[in-house]
Amino acid sequence: MPTTYRVFSFKVFPVKSGSEILIAELSQIGFDSFEEKHDGIDAYIVEANFQTQLFDSIGILSSSDFKINYSSKILENKNWNEIWESNFEPIIINKNCCVRADFHSPLNLKYEIIITPKMSFGTGHHETTSMVISYILKLDLNNLKVLDVGCGTGILSILSEKKGANLVDAIDIEKWCYENTLENLRLNKCKFINAYHGNIDFVNQRKYDIILANINKNVIMREISIYTNALFTGGQLIMSGFYDNDFNDINDKAKSLKLNFISKKKKNLWTAIHYLKS
Repeated sequence: MPTTYRVFSFKVFPVKSGSEILIAELSQIGFDSFEEKHDGIDAYIVEANFQTQLFDSIGILSSSDFKINYSSKILENKNWNEIWESNFEPIIINKNCCVRADFHSPLNLKYEIIITPKMSFGTGHHETTSMVISYILKLDLNNLKVLDVGCGTGILSILSEKKGANLVDAIDIEKWCYENTLENLRLNKCKFINAYHGNIDFVNQRKYDIILANINKNVIMREISIYTNALFTGGQLIMSGFYDNDFNDINDKAKSLKLNFISKKKKNLWTAIHYLKS
């Protein structure tokens, strides 16, 4: 059935860095498709899901470092899956992992992940997702337990199972992410992933060998102690979803929790960090 969408046209200056940050923040509040323009972005959200107060959490809109103007309009009903499909291209990461849609031909790489193209953040195209994927590809996950916090499309959970994890818990507070994860688990014929609609309280007394958190700085700062407690001794924590200038704050918090820094990756404005619990 066609879905009614609202499109926001954002004029952003400076355009490159501002657009990247804006896309990251809008993706956290339900915007699920973005189109880059020469002077900003167009961002799409299901009309039924939009409320004006959602913008209260978009920090860049009140930042003195950027100038942003926007307007919006309701779009006519269309088959948006067809539009997403026409804009979604396969991506190859580390030469051995492909992320594609089910309508793309297989590329016959060692790890092939099929994702329904409903949000740019869950397809591996965004820097944060691709950096976490790169970390996972370097790890031996055979018979390990993995927690994927803020799972989005479930892409990191799916790769974790393909890398040998025998239990993966994937959680997201957004119902549409949870439902999209379930859809993608079916597409990839996953057997060892449990998807949950909820917050980090879900963890309770559970323990994991690997925790993946590709969210944002505020959530990570608030929840990193929970992640640490949920790790087995010798467990590993991989986090992304924040900017490189946030690294010191997050690293200081991690050190206070006795997490051992292993490495970090940086791509454009974004950073991913890898820690070990000793």
